[in-house]
Amino acid sequence: MNTICLWNDRQFYEHLFSAVWGTLQTFFYTHFGVEGGAVCVLHTWGQNLSLHPHIHCIVPAAGYSLKGQWKNLGADGRFLFPVQQLSAMFLGKFLDSLKRCLRKQQVLSQFNHAIQSAYSKKWVVHCEPALASAEHVVKYLGQYTHRVAITNQRILSIKDGKVTFIAKDYRDNATKKPVTLDGVEFLRRFCLHILPSRFVKIRRYGIYNHTLKRRLDLQFVPETKPDIEQIIKQGKPSETKQERFKRLTGIDVCTCPVCKTGRMIIVEEIPRIRSPDLSAYVSYFVSNK
Repeated sequence: MNTICLWNDRQFYEHLFSAVWGTLQTFFYTHFGVEGGAVCVLHTWGQNLSLHPHIHCIVPAAGYSLKGQWKNLGADGRFLFPVQQLSAMFLGKFLDSLKRCLRKQQVLSQFNHAIQSAYSKKWVVHCEPALASAEHVVKYLGQYTHRVAITNQRILSIKDGKVTFIAKDYRDNATKKPVTLDGVEFLRRFCLHILPSRFVKIRRYGIYNHTLKRRLDLQFVPETKPDIEQIIKQGKPSETKQERFKRLTGIDVCTCPVCKTGRMIIVEEIPRIRSPDLSAYVSYFVSNK
């Protein structure tokens, strides 16, 4: 897959983000019927500076229902989504979108072998619960969002045109081992992780996205209904039209015409119908000449 990433890293990373959120969003809807959210951060490197694109996600076990009610999820504390199903859907979404992009660019035949090989491999989405509070997780991961592929602390020596640095070997129980590279190779690997110009590597989706937050604020109202009579009393003038009509004619129009005892209140005033604005017709005919 790295060959495809090197061919067009911007497109590759965009499809990666899209597949990650598309998978999470589908599982939120199908398993819980809510709009969930995620904060996603792109990293492109492995411990030895190899090209290893992957995305870290902070996913809350909560979301908004279609009625705008906040719902806490995963109450049993075991897991939020089944990992095997999550992995299979992510694989399908990512490779399918990548194939469509390559086909559109007319280079699918060039990378078709890499795509087919990726289908046959086992893809695993690594999921783990927060070991501490949500605040602790965000603070901990926040320290790594803007780091580069390697820090100065990991570099042991630069000597005779070679660079030696410390890297974890995850095949050997994450044991820290020294890695020595030729200076040119070190720079080549380091440059692999320079992102495309103006590429956004930290993205917020769902309930964390500012557009959805604004829509939720405008769309959803509190479950408790406001006291309409109290609102009317607070904002009414010294004498309403109905009260003036009763004073002049003796007829109380606020009395229910059916039961003769209940009181009717104004819920909404419908504005008077008027002729449409002539400018609407003018702009229509002008734009369709």
